[in-house]
Amino acid sequence: MALCRRNRLAMLAACGLSLAAYAPAAAPKPCVPAAQAAKLLNKDVCVSAHIYDVVELPDGTRFLDVCSPQTTDEQCRFTIVSLWDDHEDVGELAKYRNQDVQIRGIVQPMHGRAGMVLSHVRQFNGGPPKFRPNPLLARGFSADQSKPPLNDPNLHAQGGGRAFMNSRDQEPAPGK
Repeated sequence: MALCRRNRLAMLAACGLSLAAYAPAAAPKPCVPAAQAAKLLNKDVCVSAHIYDVVELPDGTRFLDVCSPQTTDEQCRFTIVSLWDDHEDVGELAKYRNQDVQIRGIVQPMHGRAGMVLSHVRQFNGGPPKFRPNPLLARGFSADQSKPPLNDPNLHAQGGGRAFMNSRDQEPAPGK
C-alpha cells in the first residue's frame, strides 16, 4: 500500500512539474512603452503609457495625449484615439488623465505617426478591440435579403433553368 501511495505521489509531482513548465508560455507578453509601439505598425501589442491629457474635438473624437507637455507635436510619434461611435463602449476617459495605463490594440499608421484606436473599455484590461466587419466583404449584403452575400457563379442557375433535354426536342418512345 505504501509503494502504491509513493507511485501516486511521484506521478502527481511529475505532472505538476510538467504543468509548471508550460505556465510561462501562457503568461501575457509585457507591455511596451509608447515610443517603442510607434515602431510596431500593424501589430497587436500592449502599450504602457502615461496619459498627460484627454483632448476632445467638437465632433466627439477623443485623444489620449501620451506625450509630455515639453514634447512638441512634431516629435510626438504615438497617439491613442477614441471615435465618437465608440463613446458608449469606451466610457468616460477624463478619469485616466495623469495616470499610467496599459492598453491593448493594433498599432496603425495615422497621419504621419503611429496610433491605436481605443474602441472598448476592455482594452485597458488586456482585452481585444471591438470587432468591426470589413465593409468591402459585406458590401451589398443585408440580413433581410434572401440572396447570399457573395456573388458566386456556382450558386446561380446556369442556362436559365434549361434541363438536359428541352421538352420540345424529345423523340417519341419506340413502340408507340
